[in-house]
Amino acid sequence: EGNPYTWWVGKANEKHYYWGGSGPGIQKCACGIERNCTDPKYYCNCDADYKQWRKDSGMLSYKEHLPVSQVVVGDLDRPGSEAKVSVGPVRCQGDRNYWNAASFVTSSSHLHFSTFQGETSADISFYFKTSASDGVFLENLGNTDFIKLELKSATEVSFSFDVGNGPVEIVVSSPNPLNDDQWHRVNAERNVKQASLQVDQLPLEVRKAPTEGHTRLELYSQLYVGAAGGQRGFLGCIRSLRMNGVTLDLEERAKVTPGVKPGCSGHCTSYGMYCANGGKCVEKYNGYSCDCSKTAYDGPFCIKDVGAFFEEGMWLRYNFHSPGTSVKDLVSRTLLSSADPEITAPDLSLNKEELSFSFSTTKSPCVLLYVSSYTPDFMAVLVNPNGNLQIRYNLGGTKEPYNIDIDHRNMANGQPHTVNVTRNGRDIVLQLDHYPPTSYSLPATSDIQFNSPKALFLGKVIEIGKIDQDIYKYNTPGFTGCLSRVQFNQIAPLKAALRPINASSHVHIQGELVESNCGASPLTIPPMSAATDPWHLDSASADFPYNGQAIGDGVNRNSAIIGGVIAVVIFTILCTLVFLIRYMFRHKGTYHTNEAKGAESAESADAAIMNNDPNFTETIDESKKEWLI
Repeated sequence: EGNPYTWWVGKANEKHYYWGGSGPGIQKCACGIERNCTDPKYYCNCDADYKQWRKDSGMLSYKEHLPVSQVVVGDLDRPGSEAKVSVGPVRCQGDRNYWNAASFVTSSSHLHFSTFQGETSADISFYFKTSASDGVFLENLGNTDFIKLELKSATEVSFSFDVGNGPVEIVVSSPNPLNDDQWHRVNAERNVKQASLQVDQLPLEVRKAPTEGHTRLELYSQLYVGAAGGQRGFLGCIRSLRMNGVTLDLEERAKVTPGVKPGCSGHCTSYGMYCANGGKCVEKYNGYSCDCSKTAYDGPFCIKDVGAFFEEGMWLRYNFHSPGTSVKDLVSRTLLSSADPEITAPDLSLNKEELSFSFSTTKSPCVLLYVSSYTPDFMAVLVNPNGNLQIRYNLGGTKEPYNIDIDHRNMANGQPHTVNVTRNGRDIVLQLDHYPPTSYSLPATSDIQFNSPKALFLGKVIEIGKIDQDIYKYNTPGFTGCLSRVQFNQIAPLKAALRPINASSHVHIQGELVESNCGASPLTIPPMSAATDPWHLDSASADFPYNGQAIGDGVNRNSAIIGGVIAVVIFTILCTLVFLIRYMFRHKGTYHTNEAKGAESAESADAAIMNNDPNFTETIDESKKEWLI
């Protein structure tokens, strides 16, 4: 049916179905592109299903999808079906001097290098970033000759020089400001025939050299990058400065030059958006990094799931209040939800919560997440006996907890699902997977403050005092499955347990916590049917009955099968009768066709004509023309 049994997971936890030697969206291996697969009916050698080992290999080079974080191989539950997978290292190529940069912090700041040797040809390129409206990028002088590049205004870059025939200036004007604190590229060239200047992707400006006159650029002074001779220097960053193919080491020279700093701050302005899922961009010496400490994710760009597999009976508790932590620290630092830094212990409460996590399980009922308090207030996310999701709030003011029941789909189907719950006062917004968000509202009599939050539980609730009766029933035997990217406000309990950094006093674990990414992101397409799903186990329903409901389901399923068989038999009998009637009253006769000989063995009708008619090939050879009519 076109649903792959095997895929790999790349950046942003996206699934991909193409392989080495192929390309995005093609869903083939290299042999499928080259049309030399073991079985021509398939597009990968491993699809041939031969008894001998077959191999598909190649390079994955579409960098927007890299790196490979996971490979999932299915269709292995048959006797004699095996697979071997190896993933090679990520290899990066590029210019190591690409980020060699310097920051000019005053208008008189400059770097100096040896005289530029560009008598007959000069090729200069660099990147700049600034918020200033003008300034000299670089300049080199002779007796009368000179070469200079400068930002003349917020929208103009100038390239000027003199080889003895008088000053020449080329100006590129940009329709948008160039002092927008973003990187812009400048490329200037000069030879005996012409000179040119280009900024970013703007049109190239060219100036022809005079047919007669001087052609050699004779320079004697040092090359100045930045201000020189009392001119207003450049304020901002310059990087990857190349002159006639040589990259100048701006960073090393900046280390010993006052007013110039090595590297370039402000990377986050241009690249901070790559820190995903609430990660904070942090400026570094010659680049940037993403701080994922306040998120439930990991990795260089905060996109790697942090999750764990829970066995039956296992649970995790995260205490909001740890020994030695003041109430003020609890609110302002741990929960990060109070606008009043002077809040006191009796007033410790939450007016809003943001909860997000991903899970997968095949068992129900169970408790996914529970937030307890020092009062009767609580919040719970449950899977009921039917496999449906339920959000339960008890903030006081009502006789019974407020329930949000999601009855339209079974969440205990073994597939990964995401849950996002946001409460602001009385308003609740719930989003499941990639479905549109749904809004709910607490009853008018309900309180809107979550008073005195105490702890967050995953998998099971082990709490002192009275517990809601339904939650108590769902608590046994406990959650079995995978939980990942759990985040409550700015607390990530699973990450605190798996990446213990100054958070060990908050976390308590019962059982062995095994790290897992829970099968990456949720499916954006419906899951495969049980008949074609390679991961489906026929014994699953027998091991985990739904409180006696499995028998009723089995009866309905058997009735459907019997009804289907009867329908097929009746349809077959009707078809046989129609065939017999047509046979008895048919018109006898013969007919002739001019079908080409050899059509039975030809791959197509066109091939049959070509094989049968020798003149067809001769016609092609004699007149190699095509006409579109």
